[in-house]
Amino acid sequence: MNKDYSQDLSEIRNLMNRSSRFLSLSGTSGIMAGIYAILGAGVAKIFFLSNVLEQQNAANPEVLLPIVIILMLVLISSLVTAYFLSVKEAKKNEEMIWDETAKRLVFHFLIPLLTGGAYILLKLNQGEIEAAPSLMLIFYGLALLNASKYTIGTIKYLGISEIIIGLICACFPGFGFWFWTIGFGLLHIIYGSLMNIQKQ
Repeated sequence: MNKDYSQDLSEIRNLMNRSSRFLSLSGTSGIMAGIYAILGAGVAKIFFLSNVLEQQNAANPEVLLPIVIILMLVLISSLVTAYFLSVKEAKKNEEMIWDETAKRLVFHFLIPLLTGGAYILLKLNQGEIEAAPSLMLIFYGLALLNASKYTIGTIKYLGISEIIIGLICACFPGFGFWFWTIGFGLLHIIYGSLMNIQKQ
């Protein structure tokens, strides 16, 4: 009997540890990430993107640098916002933000993301700009899907949605900007809003 109780307690602890990821994640951070993506896409479209597409040598670093900087600013802003809002959520629920589950989540999220980032940079260096939006969406979706088992289940559906949008984008490369904006902007806003509704 003691052995059975010990196993039951171990399973309960594991379930509580996983559920803490659900309580720590903030839907508002998803909404903000979507807003950052839409703003970044707007700035890129107005000031830089048309010039990039018109360049004969699209692999020129001077041509791509402003776009890469905007993408990095969107990414950093999203990560910083997600971190601070998640810390706030964890404190409110009296939970740890950085435990073994969180470490596994980050690890499994970063492997596809960094792999995809390296591959996309190689493609950009070869001048294959039109492939970049679909690859970003697909690898980001794979990263979410890979990390979903360490966080709330609904992230899995966001990951699947990103992959689907990325594959459609690959079929219509001329519309990559719009698919990127939908995937990283609109889908994040919808996902974050649904998460907030679920927590009410």
